[in-house]
This record gives sequence, C-alpha cells and structure tokens, in this order.
Amino acid sequence: MLQGLRTEEESGAVDPGHVVAVSGPVVDVAFSPACLPAINDALRIETERGAPLLLEVQSQIDARTVRTIALQATDGLKRGAEAIPVGGPIAVPVGDAVLGRLLDVTGRVGDKKDPLPADVPRRAIHRAPPPFQAREAKAEIFRTGIKVIDLLTPLAQGGKAAMFGGAGVGKTVLVMELIRAMVADYNGISVFSGIGERSREGHEMLLEMGGSGVLDRTVLVYGQMNEPPGARWRVPLTALTIAEHFRDEAHKNVLLLMDNVFRFVQAGSEVSGLLGRLPSRVGYQPTLASEVAQLQERIASGGSASVTAIEAVYVPADDFTDPAVTAIAGHVDSMVVLSRAMAADGMYPAIDPIASSSVLLDPLLLGEEHVKTATEVRRAIEHYRELQDVISLLGMSELGREDRRIVERARRLQRFLTQPFSVTEAFTGMAGRSVALEDTIKGCRAILNGEADDWDESSLYMIGTIDEARDKEAAAKATGGSL
Repeated sequence: MLQGLRTEEESGAVDPGHVVAVSGPVVDVAFSPACLPAINDALRIETERGAPLLLEVQSQIDARTVRTIALQATDGLKRGAEAIPVGGPIAVPVGDAVLGRLLDVTGRVGDKKDPLPADVPRRAIHRAPPPFQAREAKAEIFRTGIKVIDLLTPLAQGGKAAMFGGAGVGKTVLVMELIRAMVADYNGISVFSGIGERSREGHEMLLEMGGSGVLDRTVLVYGQMNEPPGARWRVPLTALTIAEHFRDEAHKNVLLLMDNVFRFVQAGSEVSGLLGRLPSRVGYQPTLASEVAQLQERIASGGSASVTAIEAVYVPADDFTDPAVTAIAGHVDSMVVLSRAMAADGMYPAIDPIASSSVLLDPLLLGEEHVKTATEVRRAIEHYRELQDVISLLGMSELGREDRRIVERARRLQRFLTQPFSVTEAFTGMAGRSVALEDTIKGCRAILNGEADDWDESSLYMIGTIDEARDKEAAAKATGGSL
C-alpha cells in the first residue's frame, strides 16, 4: 500500500477527476457533479517519477471543479491527468511501527531504513478536537530539570507552552533538551514536528537523538523548507495525529514539540495567497486565528494520558506585537520568552525572567514557598533592570545601600539561573545538569537571604545546585589563599 493513502477497495470505487489547470502548487480538478470531493479530502495522481502526487481539496469553485493544493512538487504535471479521490483526508501511519522513524507530511519514510509494514494502522490528519467534557481537569506540573523554567514559568502536563524568540537565541537547543527530559524522566513518547526546517537541522537532530539513545521512543515528522507550502502547512497535523494515537490507544504521555510554529502560519499565508484570498493584517491570511485555533485545540489531556505541547515560535524582527505571535500566545498556558540581550551576555538559557509567564504560578497548585520565591526573584531582577541606566551612567557607588544589595543579589540570581545542557556538552565541554525544583528553590532562597553576598559571581555561573556553587567558591578561596 502507498504511504499515506487508502486503496480504492477501502475508499470505494469512485469516478476519477481530471486536471484542468495547474498554477504552481495550485491544481484545479474537474469531476462529474455527483462525485465532487469534500473540502480537505485527498486526491492521488500517478506520476512518471513513481511516487504519486497528493493533492488536498481547499475549495469547490463550481458544481464540477475543486481547487486543490499540492503536497509535493507539481513539476511535469499536465492538464488531463487523472486524479483519483482516496475517500477522505490524508491518512498517516501511527503506532509503535513509526517509533524511531523519520516521516514526511504524508507518512512516507525518509530515513533510508526498511519501509513500514503494510498492515500499519493509519489515521486521518483532520480530526475534531476532543470534547470539553472528555478533557482532564487536573493540572499536573511537567518538571523539566531546567531551573528558570521550573521556577518562573512552570509547564503543565497536558498543557501548551511556547518559546518565543528571534533568530539565534536558543529555541532549538531548548527543544532538544526538553526531548531528553521527557524521555529520561517521564517514560513517555516524543513526537517532533519540524516545520520548515533546514535539511541540516533535521540531519543534526537525527544524529543527536541516535547518539543519545532516545530515538527509539521518538517520532520525527518533517516538512522541510524546500518543500511546497502545502507540506509545511499540514505537517503539524501529521505529527499531532501520531501523538493523539499514542494518547488515546496506547495511553502513553506524549511530548509534542513543534519547531517552528511561525513557519506553519507562514505556510498558511502562502497557501492563502496562492488561492487568491485577500490578505489581512500585516499581509497574513484572513483565516489566521481559525487556523491556529484548529491546531491548538486538538492538544489536550484525556483519560490517563496527555499530550504536552512545547512550541518554538520565531518572532519576526523581535516584534512581539506581530499578529502571528499574538494569535499563538493566546492559546498557551506558559510563555517562555527568549531574550537577545541575555544571549549576548552569555546567560544561557537566555530566558527573560520578567517577560516570561505562566498561568500555573499559583499557590494552590505549586505551594506558597515556590510562588513566594519566584515572586521575590522576579522583583529583584526587575529592580536591577530599572537601575541599569543609573549604573551605566554613574556606577554602583551612587546607589543607596539597599539598592546596591538588591542589585548584587539580582546579578547572582541571574547567574544561578543559568545552567549547562546535555545537548551542548560536545560544544561547551561542560556536563549537562538537570536540577530538581526543590534544589532550585533552595538555591534562590539562599541567594535572596544573603548567603552568597560575599561570593564571587562566577561561582554561580553555569552550575546546577547551590551546593555546587558553594564548593566552587570554597575551592576558589582555597586556591587564592595558597597563592
């Protein structure tokens, strides 16, 4: 059986249509009025290249003709070519057979391994979100082992978190570290959706996961940058369909990672323009809000398992008022904002503790001690930022005693919230650290209480727990004393 398709026996024999117009990835197909396919149904066209060309119906332009978007290149496609309805939306392989495999938007394998078994189960990529009454109401915290996230922007298991940032501030590195955390600590499945990724990035991730031993519990689904906009537009639905199967049938927790959701919006904008729709704000498609909602509302918990989504979102020109960014932000529980200024200062992960937020930062969910510590950390760092212009112009000596004490502690807190990652170990030479939330709170509490006031700031930089910083400071003082 062809990957991503049903046979004619499964879908029922139907009269084929014929291509009447081709304009890049937009293909018009004519049918008899009784056989006009529905919106989102797939059509198959046999090609001389061997693999069939898949089309998805986007509109019915009259009683006989549908306008479709191609999910592969249409090079060599001619008018009059026969288009066969497959009897429903694109269906992709799901289940244990796809673990450790790399798939494209239609479910074809792309990792040069053996083809998938012929009897692998398949699911349509277009599905309704779970009904509200079927969703799990309890909020269970997803521990990542990353200090600044667990303390200031906790993630919900079964919730949605987005990492917003411009180019080169560390979104993909964070995504890869979170995959490692999920596989190591949660006995779950990871599904990675590469939306508009470069081939190099996909190859690097495949090698990294194979080397770290997490590939056998991960599914990679790619719609690459060189593919038509239809493939990049639908690839997150393919990944989400695979994740839903593991949640509903296998009852396993799933971590769904999408990098980059902005390119999903961008691909939808390209498709909208190709279909002749008038653009909306800033040139985006008029259906921006509904397209984002259709994707996000399918991410939910149900029964004993959940789909936890962590989405990297590119922020064009670091403009957080961009319509695509605000549309995505409206659906997430936790916002992790990456700062270019912090990345420039070497504060990795470059997560802005002030701009980042989470609806879960509530004493009823996390306890009084956690929320109190997080609030005091934020207050200290925010006060330091308010004084930065004064410090730059006049120096620390012009600050009052209380302001100087807050600033010094805020600088130490910023350095304590950095940590080395396992996925960057080969580049930095520093072993990765995963820190329990209790140790993070203990360390921040010690700094806020003044225990580290006479420590060198470098003792707190790129370490795990406060005990490690204490040992580092003691070793530095011993060395200095001997000199």
